[in-house]
Amino acid sequence: MMAKGFFSNVLYVNLSEKKATVEHFDEGFYRTYIGGSGLGAKILFDSTSKTTDPLGSENLLIFAVGPLTGTKIFNSNRFEVVSRSPLTGIYGEANCGGYWGECFKRCGYDALIVSGKAKSPTYIYIDGDSVRLEDASQIWGMDTFSADRFFKERYGTKSQAAVIGPAGENLVLFASIMTGGVHGRAIGRCGLGAVMGSKYLKAVIVKGTKTVEVMDQKGIAALQKEIAPLMNADLSKTIRKFGTTGGVEYCEQIGNLPIKNWFQGSWPEGAKKISGQKMADTILVNNYACGRCALRCGRVVQAAGGDYDEQEVGGPEYETVGMIGSNCLIDDLTAIAKANELCNRYGMDTISTGGVIGFSMEAHERELITKEDLGGIELNWGDGNAVIAMIHQIALRKGWGNELANGVRKTAEKIGGIASEFAIHVKGLEPPAHDPRAKMSSALQLATSNRGACHLQAFTSDFDEGLHIPDLGVPQMTDRFATAGKAESVIRMQNLMSMFDSLTCCKFLLFAGINVNQLVSLMNCVTGWNIGYEEFFQTGERIFNLKRLYNTRLGVSRKDDDLPLRLLTHKRGGGTEALPPLHQMLGEYYEIRKWDEFGIPTDAKIKELGL
Repeated sequence: MMAKGFFSNVLYVNLSEKKATVEHFDEGFYRTYIGGSGLGAKILFDSTSKTTDPLGSENLLIFAVGPLTGTKIFNSNRFEVVSRSPLTGIYGEANCGGYWGECFKRCGYDALIVSGKAKSPTYIYIDGDSVRLEDASQIWGMDTFSADRFFKERYGTKSQAAVIGPAGENLVLFASIMTGGVHGRAIGRCGLGAVMGSKYLKAVIVKGTKTVEVMDQKGIAALQKEIAPLMNADLSKTIRKFGTTGGVEYCEQIGNLPIKNWFQGSWPEGAKKISGQKMADTILVNNYACGRCALRCGRVVQAAGGDYDEQEVGGPEYETVGMIGSNCLIDDLTAIAKANELCNRYGMDTISTGGVIGFSMEAHERELITKEDLGGIELNWGDGNAVIAMIHQIALRKGWGNELANGVRKTAEKIGGIASEFAIHVKGLEPPAHDPRAKMSSALQLATSNRGACHLQAFTSDFDEGLHIPDLGVPQMTDRFATAGKAESVIRMQNLMSMFDSLTCCKFLLFAGINVNQLVSLMNCVTGWNIGYEEFFQTGERIFNLKRLYNTRLGVSRKDDDLPLRLLTHKRGGGTEALPPLHQMLGEYYEIRKWDEFGIPTDAKIKELGL
């Protein structure tokens, strides 16, 4: 009997052949790779090669949900998108909330695999067992808000759309896929919107009504009752009130907030002006939640002018405030909110957008690029209007924006000279707003993440001299500048996050205080499995190593597990004078992982994990 929580159906859509087929996966596959991120990584590994062009018809775009998606479990309405990244050239994935995941799952599928390339703009409409390819010519060029409104009017308010905007259509290499309209959630990282655009695919619309069966509903209800009080604990209330931006001032104080392209040490007055507390006092009008969520961290703010109908839009989160705000010395919340809105409209990752603009501001300051290069824009530190003007140029690939649309790494190569000295990226991906000089675990997680600079594949930032997961299986990280034990902690968290992304559910459950054993029990209550604690972590380890093997097939090794020179050699001051001894930690990390000196999983480890 097939485990519950799955439909065992994977939908394949070949855009070149205008053909949709369904394959049935057995329980052994799901128990080995779970769903979501694990399912996507396995299919991408098996179905592509080192010669696959990220923007070619042979690349796959994989939408995948997990066994928890579509159930009544808290914070479980999430999905994963996996592909080879056009920005980095290696493994790419992004995780998203909102409501699309459950709606897709209830169509009766565990994943959608898109291949080929349409001859003209197309969208996919999935209504239960019905799958149609429809002409998108009339909406090609629409921003994501307008496109979402178009689909809601055509297919009803119970439908959900994952759409790209002009940035994806123009193949901006960090284009995102958006869902949720004006209160949008982003499949933001790695440029997966550009993969979608390269296939002439404007949107995937889903409208599912099927029931996701679970094995033990009473067991789930009992666990939910146990977890529910945590949703109203002090930290949960703070997240609800101030969102992820509630920690901006604290991050500035400890040296975690990026300032002036990661160069400046402190900026207390600026941080105060762009904090979640300031947002709550000024432009915040409401908050919103993803499906099945009680935390409601989403911000709703007053729209900041422009020729648009919306009066209220989704507001900036911590990463956006950090990368478009402090990283560019912008202390005007209204300007940051407008920049966030434009990125969401165009379908563009705010982290990479802030990264490339901050880099360009420094290149302009150092006279490596001129006002003429910038199309007349005075790209000076702290100029919100200049940032907004550059966002338009990037999304439309006009002027200097055509260069920035390729990301920091390629733009630095184009400029030449010392530009690479302050080009902040890891494996081609601009880092999120967490400085590795403030927390040693962050240095290791940014360097070893499979998709490039990422704080979510280990999620240690808040657990290094902060929060604690009592049943994680490693000692609490009590000193953020210490290195002892950090490799083991990062590895343990990477394996756990691989399971979060495969199940799929929101990592903010950890802020509410959920522990590992509760998560394991929820999975077993849904599926009917009897997976134990150790098998749970080994499954996460298998998924993480599979992604690493995908990358090593593409030539990734120790040489790529590195940080930008600025973050390794420049003492930022402010909250920290520390520099991460990355390569010392890497040696310990590889040893525990059972990878060789080049950072490649050994044959023994591959065999142990059944890979």
